[in-house]
Amino acid sequence: MIETHAHLYVDKFDEDRQEMMERAEEAGVKRFYMPNIDHESIEPMLEVEEKFSNAIATMGVHPCSVEKHFEKQLYEVEDWLNKRKFAAVGEIGLDYYWDKSLIEQQKEALRIQVQFAKDHQIPVILHCRDSFDDTYDIIKKMNDDKLKGVFHCFTGTAEEAQKVIDLGFFIGIGGVVTFKNGGLAEHIPDIDLNRIVLETDAPYLAPTPKRGKRNEPAFLDLIAQKLADLKEMSKSDLIEITSKNATELFS
Repeated sequence: MIETHAHLYVDKFDEDRQEMMERAEEAGVKRFYMPNIDHESIEPMLEVEEKFSNAIATMGVHPCSVEKHFEKQLYEVEDWLNKRKFAAVGEIGLDYYWDKSLIEQQKEALRIQVQFAKDHQIPVILHCRDSFDDTYDIIKKMNDDKLKGVFHCFTGTAEEAQKVIDLGFFIGIGGVVTFKNGGLAEHIPDIDLNRIVLETDAPYLAPTPKRGKRNEPAFLDLIAQKLADLKEMSKSDLIEITSKNATELFS
């Protein structure tokens, strides 16, 4: 399995990070992609990347971290992208759940960071909580053969998933698919498996039956099993396909 979205560097893992990584590898996770949050998360993220050769950093500013005067934040992102190679620009996007006072700043920060990804020919990792339509519209307008990426933590309908797929993007499926009233599971049979990648968003959104606990990449196995059940196929075949997808996404 390939874990396409886990914040392995946050302090919730400080007490047992080594053991957590060992549990993940025992569960069959062979690679981990770490989306950045803001300027404070860069140093701990790069420390984790240095310690674990299969944990790979990305670079961006999370929409909830976008400030009123965000230009300095994006200068730092651009500086890092020019200094070394990152697997993607992320985690970027729009979030209307917590605060709607900086929507225009979030939109502009998203556009600028999408352009960073195009300039460096790397994918984007998109966050779109309560903001699918606006995120989709921005990506559609900027989309071309230089842009690819993933709509992370997808919770929408099969119709919305198809719109993402038609852009040439992937769909990140995590713990929400296991929630009894999550509303996502019913759409999975109608979503093309060749465009799905696995993620946990650890330490958040732990899947059932771990819901309410700290999430970790070892729980990716529970997500894979749920998806396999919904697709009426073997878990091993599902893992093979989603890992191929993740490899294509982060090529």
